[in-house]
Amino acid sequence: MGSLWESLKKGNMSSATAALGNTGLAIVKGLAAAYSGSGAMFASAMHSVADAVNQGFVFIGSVLAEKKPTQRFPTGFGRVINLFCMIAVIVVTVMAYETIKEGWHLIQEPAHATHFWINFWILLLAIVVDGYVLVKAMKEIVHETRVEAAGWAIIPAAFRNVGRAAPPTRLVFYEDIVATIGALLALIAVIVSQVSSYTLFDGIATMLIGVLMIGVAFKVGYDNMVGLIGVAAPKDVEDRIAKIIFSDPDVTDINKLRIVQEGRFYHVECYVELRSGLMLSVADDIKYRIRDSVLTDPDISDVTMGILEDNGVRDWEPRKAIEGT
Repeated sequence: MGSLWESLKKGNMSSATAALGNTGLAIVKGLAAAYSGSGAMFASAMHSVADAVNQGFVFIGSVLAEKKPTQRFPTGFGRVINLFCMIAVIVVTVMAYETIKEGWHLIQEPAHATHFWINFWILLLAIVVDGYVLVKAMKEIVHETRVEAAGWAIIPAAFRNVGRAAPPTRLVFYEDIVATIGALLALIAVIVSQVSSYTLFDGIATMLIGVLMIGVAFKVGYDNMVGLIGVAAPKDVEDRIAKIIFSDPDVTDINKLRIVQEGRFYHVECYVELRSGLMLSVADDIKYRIRDSVLTDPDISDVTMGILEDNGVRDWEPRKAIEGT
């Protein structure tokens, strides 16, 4: 039991918090939608159901991704989280289809929602809860990407660095942006339906929420497809690892360096050039010393390193930033 608890604690806390929050919201919104007949409330409930299922899947995936490498899976289980995120994309897509279909139905056959104050307070609660989860995801992005930001500066920092965050944190971030906007749209639709005879806005808002969900599904799906294929580490991670390697006094050059993202961690493969004239046993000790130094970086899960004698040619050149990294 203790081992299970330790494993759960290693899971992504943003997705766990979001799953619990959205489960509660989905239940409350679903009851309100059935009671009042509000299409926008139904759409918001569908989104909360999708978010709760997704983020529950993603949390489980993040726990499994923390498993240590085995003989059969020597590079570890980091990419498991990408697979779980792809399952989440399917759930979002299905829910988005149902939401858009309901919105189109409401445009064709507008319905006047009742129980305004129930809808109003529930959607206001949804904005607060989803907003809280969104802020928590932003703080997680800042923490994972090691960016110095506090207060309102967290918002632009999160948007700038979300591409470098762990897959589950990115999913929570994107989904809760849409969830917060969706709850706001639903609230506007409820108010418009209450104070005017314009009933079409309920259906329009419902369809807009569905379209936003499609956008999230596309973005998250693309990011995790890239992660499953194997994507290079961001330039700042590569530069940081190169700096650690060059800090060793016996290193003269890096002949080759490849860093691949595995879930929220990175796998390093490199050939390092050492000063000439070293005995093989000494060079071997230096290699392990450098490897251990690289492994002190908390983002690195595994290092495969080879050593070469200095060839007298400068091989290492920092790469230019790749779009999207």
